[in-house]
Amino acid sequence: MMNEAQRQNTGRLALAIGIAAAGSAACLATYFAVQGPFGTINDIGNAATGVLSAGLAWRLRREITGRAANLSVGAAIVGAGLTVAGSTLVVSGTTGFFFAGLVSSVGFAGIGAWLVVLNKGDAMTAVLPRRLRSLGIAAGALMALGIAAAPGIVLRLDDMAAAPAWVWIGLLGWLGIFVAYPAWAIWLASVEARLYRQAIAMPDGTGA
Repeated sequence: MMNEAQRQNTGRLALAIGIAAAGSAACLATYFAVQGPFGTINDIGNAATGVLSAGLAWRLRREITGRAANLSVGAAIVGAGLTVAGSTLVVSGTTGFFFAGLVSSVGFAGIGAWLVVLNKGDAMTAVLPRRLRSLGIAAGALMALGIAAAPGIVLRLDDMAAAPAWVWIGLLGWLGIFVAYPAWAIWLASVEARLYRQAIAMPDGTGA
């Protein structure tokens, strides 16, 4: 179980994820509306969301038991690396945004798999509201759809207009990344902050 300092830091990290993901989504919408540098900011935000997610997965690794712990945390860390790779590809001009998006989609799929395992675990069941865990499972499942984009990477697809229909199944994962995941992260941050306040108010468990 987390102590007070760990709980506070976990909440701060979750809040950072929520802000990064929501901010990245806002920048993408702004880019489509007015162009400018917002596309690049979105790409940087995606990478930041991935890296912060790997940090949260590592911080909460003891909240998952059994073989699923190493597998899911490993998937989140590898996934974070792919989100950075995807953003680097498009920011550097090495590939177009579509191919880079496929790479990032697969990366976030790994993070989504970890998110499902985390929220289904007994440790989270004991401390988190049921609806928060349900949101985490839904967000993770949506994000995990990104794995369907993997064949597109192998095929080097980089033209959105010519992309086959099945690729869009993988891109549905962005609904989880930009909507459900930041909502879960911000909610988790608020829960952790409340538990932290309760813990410091009752340091000896008596309320005195």
